[in-house]
Amino acid sequence: MLTVRATEADIPANLPVGMLLTVLGRAATKIITEGMRQTGIKPRHVAALTELRHGPLTQQALGEAVHKEATQLVGLLNELEAAELVSRRRDPNDRRRHIVELSALGASRLEDAQNCVAQTEERILAGLDTAERANLYRLLAHIVTNTGSSLNCGSIDDAEGRCDENVCDGEGAEAQN
Repeated sequence: MLTVRATEADIPANLPVGMLLTVLGRAATKIITEGMRQTGIKPRHVAALTELRHGPLTQQALGEAVHKEATQLVGLLNELEAAELVSRRRDPNDRRRHIVELSALGASRLEDAQNCVAQTEERILAGLDTAERANLYRLLAHIVTNTGSSLNCGSIDDAEGRCDENVCDGEGAEAQN
């Protein structure tokens, strides 16, 4: 199948917005995933690393923060630990619990990933001025609110309420204990 890059003129005026958002979401995910390949981490790792940059957490607290079931979190942490991006140790006060901590390498890779995402955002939003970008953000945030979607990304703690310029994992899974 031959794929041709679309221009604005190629997009039918009556194409449903949902289709445009789907195409954009897939394109953004592909661009971000390709760009992050060089950082040594995957988009699904970013939420956990972002939470841990604020300090060590129990494995349960981390799972709740990133909306991962225990089994999903263990697999994710196994990947991160094997790549030496986090460390896990028993809680000295309660040997049943594990403490998860971001390593120096993990902090560095997280910064690389955030820079990658910022560059990707610039690529995606090229041609839009500051006011258009702010309006697009406002409209998309409104749509997210309307759908009742969970962002399911690390912390939303910057001044503008964005997801720390990290990559949301899009799974939408709610935490289960």
